[in-house]
Amino acid sequence: MRSSPEDEQFRRRIREWLTDNLTGRFAALHGAGGPGREHEAHAERLAWNRHLAAAGWTCLGWPREHGGRGATLAQQVIFYEEYARSGAPARVGYLGEELLGPTLIAFGTPAQQRRFLEPIRTVQELWCQGYSEPGAGSDLAAVSTAARRDGDRWVITGQKVWTSLAVEADWCFVLARTEPGSQRGEGLSYLLVPMRQKGITVRPIRQLTGGSEFNEVFFDDARTHGSLVVGEPGDGWRVARATLAFERGAATLGQQIGFERELRRLAEVARQTGAAADPLLRNRLGRAWIGLEAMRAHALRTLAADPGEATGTEPSVLKLLWSRWHQELGELAMDVLGAPSMVARGAPYDLDEWQRLFLFSRADTIYGGSDEIQRTIIAERALGLPRQARA
Repeated sequence: MRSSPEDEQFRRRIREWLTDNLTGRFAALHGAGGPGREHEAHAERLAWNRHLAAAGWTCLGWPREHGGRGATLAQQVIFYEEYARSGAPARVGYLGEELLGPTLIAFGTPAQQRRFLEPIRTVQELWCQGYSEPGAGSDLAAVSTAARRDGDRWVITGQKVWTSLAVEADWCFVLARTEPGSQRGEGLSYLLVPMRQKGITVRPIRQLTGGSEFNEVFFDDARTHGSLVVGEPGDGWRVARATLAFERGAATLGQQIGFERELRRLAEVARQTGAAADPLLRNRLGRAWIGLEAMRAHALRTLAADPGEATGTEPSVLKLLWSRWHQELGELAMDVLGAPSMVARGAPYDLDEWQRLFLFSRADTIYGGSDEIQRTIIAERALGLPRQARA
């Protein structure tokens, strides 16, 4: 993806702004948050995210008529790259900005857009995603959480799990079964549900890393207004799949810059400890670099491709590439560190960045669609192999 003179000017602007603003009260936030560390400095990162919004650095790709910047794809890629390179903290409004916002722009009613887009843009309302359930993780079409109409309200009953940041969220976009007796992707609806009500219980799940950004969410006759269904009732499967496609957009380039930073730091550790003298470890470090370059090339090609030529499996390929690569990087870090990697650096459970990377990356091949599901999508939709039998 080639950059024009205007794009390079845009790059200089965001780079200078980040340099000037990651100072003072925000200076301590360098590197805060991120996968496995979403609990870090939440209030401070929320203030930073609102500072970004006030300067017009949120919702770059949204159309101007919906409060966005109307940035080109190249400019969005540049922003995510520079944001990652600066070491700026992980944003707390990501799910609203990158997933729900584009979904509402594509499928929401004018009233829904007026109600929700501006609070998302200004980071005044935080969102979580109510998709996975104990019996419907990667097999999302098997959701059993149910919603029924009661006058002008939807009444929701069921359980969601692995709900990131549900404790902090004001709202949840929930995939629920609204047609009794329906199966798989039929009869599902995409509902917008307020989290601050007595019908919702959130229970944090403590993880191997010691954090608990994942949660269980229980709906016991929770309620939301009848107008807060995105798309038509029963058409939630189409809307939910569109949200997943938005999840694997331009922001993945910023994620890869973070991966590059991790790999560079690990290579430096290998040099300092002498592990780089081991030809097998040196070979694995080199292969990791090659894998990262291949991942970036695929992401750029996918983003720049003509939508009319897409098979719909490109995001699945990218998910397979980055999830396994990152998991292998965690395994490589443990081998570079050797025996000390097995001991926490402090009591009671003080992990260093490499131990946290290794432990949290075990989930990389599961969340966001497990590797097995992504391979099935590629096999059936891109390769034309026989459809796998479903229960």
